[in-house]
Amino acid sequence: MATSHPTTTTTTAPASPTVEHPAWLPAEAGRHLGGERVHIAGTGPLLETVRAEFDRAIAAYGGCIVDDVATAGIVVIAGAGTSADAPSAVRDAIDATATDSLSDEGYLLSSRDGVTAVVAATDRGALYGVLDLLRSGRPANGMRREEPAHGIRMLDHWDNLTKHPVMGTVERGYAGDSIFFADGDVRADLDRVARYARLLASIGINRVAINNVNVHQTATELLAGKLPDVARIADVFRPWGIRLHLSVNFASPTILGGLESADPVLPEVFEWWRVATDRVYAAIPDFGGYVVKADSEGQPGPFSYGRTHAEGAAPLAAALEPHGGILNWRAFVYNHHQDWRDRSTDRARAAYDHFLPLDGEFADNVAVQVKYGPMDFQVREPISPIIGAMTQTRVAVELQVTQEYTGHQKHVCYLGPLWSEVLNFRFGGDASPPVADIATGGFVAVSNVGTSEFWTGHPLAQANLYAFGRLSWHPLADSIAVLDEWIRATFPGRDSTTHDAIHSIMAGSWASYEKYTAPLGVGFMVNPGNHYGPSVDGYEYTPWGTYHFADRDGIGVDRTVSTGTGFAGQYPSPWRERFESLADCPDELVLFFHHVAYGHVLHSGSTVIQHIYDTHWAGVEDVARMQETWAGLAGVIDAQTHERVTALLVEQARSAREWCDQIRTYFFRKSGIADATGRPIY
Repeated sequence: MATSHPTTTTTTAPASPTVEHPAWLPAEAGRHLGGERVHIAGTGPLLETVRAEFDRAIAAYGGCIVDDVATAGIVVIAGAGTSADAPSAVRDAIDATATDSLSDEGYLLSSRDGVTAVVAATDRGALYGVLDLLRSGRPANGMRREEPAHGIRMLDHWDNLTKHPVMGTVERGYAGDSIFFADGDVRADLDRVARYARLLASIGINRVAINNVNVHQTATELLAGKLPDVARIADVFRPWGIRLHLSVNFASPTILGGLESADPVLPEVFEWWRVATDRVYAAIPDFGGYVVKADSEGQPGPFSYGRTHAEGAAPLAAALEPHGGILNWRAFVYNHHQDWRDRSTDRARAAYDHFLPLDGEFADNVAVQVKYGPMDFQVREPISPIIGAMTQTRVAVELQVTQEYTGHQKHVCYLGPLWSEVLNFRFGGDASPPVADIATGGFVAVSNVGTSEFWTGHPLAQANLYAFGRLSWHPLADSIAVLDEWIRATFPGRDSTTHDAIHSIMAGSWASYEKYTAPLGVGFMVNPGNHYGPSVDGYEYTPWGTYHFADRDGIGVDRTVSTGTGFAGQYPSPWRERFESLADCPDELVLFFHHVAYGHVLHSGSTVIQHIYDTHWAGVEDVARMQETWAGLAGVIDAQTHERVTALLVEQARSAREWCDQIRTYFFRKSGIADATGRPIY
């Protein structure tokens, strides 16, 4: 690594847009099916999508769809019986479903004697099975059963109808404008939305909320005058088994309905939501439900009327219930006007303090949607304790695919390992169920897609969208194995050397990003507003509650029960005791739970200050190795992708160096302790 780190903010421009990238479903996805004869049996509208997929996949290679099951090499069965002359692969799968029935979304992939069968109870399961076959290829002889762990696998788009002066048409979006909206309306051309729906269905996503949880005036109209255009998006989603959801403004009864109050206990408010919701279902019969951000960061909510969040959710839940709709009520509620001088107020405590007293008071069709950590999608923070505490309420775990705090999709940062840590966490110790099993409200993530020709801006950021879909289907899957799936699907036909090179760049990229940014769980240290790049004290004297409390003697937030904010006490044993104890607290979270001296010795054997010096230097070296490895793929990866990633790695290297120099210099000036290796500090 060079000893001089430039601080210029110039970014190399990416190559000019050419062709929309096919992501993990390239044209050659059907090549492995060759010229197969395909038989499709069953009922349901999604079988038309199945037929179209086979036409797309096999037509170029001489295949065709046939009526005679006995002559087919691929057989798709959706809830239908079959004749005695059906291939053995089909009979094996149907026999298996007789003893262990499939869910509506489940399917069996069976191969025997050169025939592959997709057998499902419904056309929805058949669609997922066929897309699996196209994505993954023919299975080896035998049978594989696929069932999603949860029925709710949802993306939240933070898309705006009008262009925000800072955040564009997608809040926290780093891949261009909204694919749904332009100039205050739903786009006239929704062809790209259809291609997006196909991508989502291929990884098992079955619900999408299309608009920002911060619902401003224009977006509020989606529930009223713009509803016919919303229905057009639902029409595009429907062939792919995806249900549309809307983020709605809690104050809609006053904004749209002319009521004097949106107080959620008033009968007229219940009635307003009932009528409005009936109108939505008249336009969109398979409408999924509402997403609400209330009493959070300036959004209206029940606190304005002295009501609880359970009371606030009640009229919306009651309106949705007859239609089978669900209400995702976000738990991201905290004081964003905190006095930075007041160390007794702790933003990390907020969700637990607000929502635990309401456990059991929400309607059955309400899912309290909780960010995976108690702060805000940081690269490292503990699992939010409210996820495990609300045992009488449906809880949905919210992840963030878009890289708000992990490099804005300018940095390679594969988030699968982070999410696996969340989904595998066990609140009660090893014998207790993981988060994956207690998230009865399913899994939700903030989408990272926009109008970029690469969908996600950074070609390698597509892996995060892919991983969310696959982990929402199989939440305890190995996230690195999922990464390898994505590499094989996105770069088909490449040799093992190419695969290994891409794997080496991505598999440890989350750890690399953590190395050169905020250390040991302290979080933030980013530029306020855009959340990109280092600003160590950027949030330190603000009302947002995101402090690190670095002084000449040490750093970190005391969240212990004995001397701090008490946040550690929100966890059950054994985590309460482990986080409370400085001796037992995991190194990666020590500054989240404790204020410690710079000379405090970590379990690793390093002091806090030397850890900061070493890891930030190592993070820059990691990015340099990524650049070198990627450069070696020139001529192997298509030019459009290679040029874009090359340019973005230049920016990642610049940003990592900036982080490294600012963090190291800041803490040298605070502590007065030099880097033991003698590396330069400015």
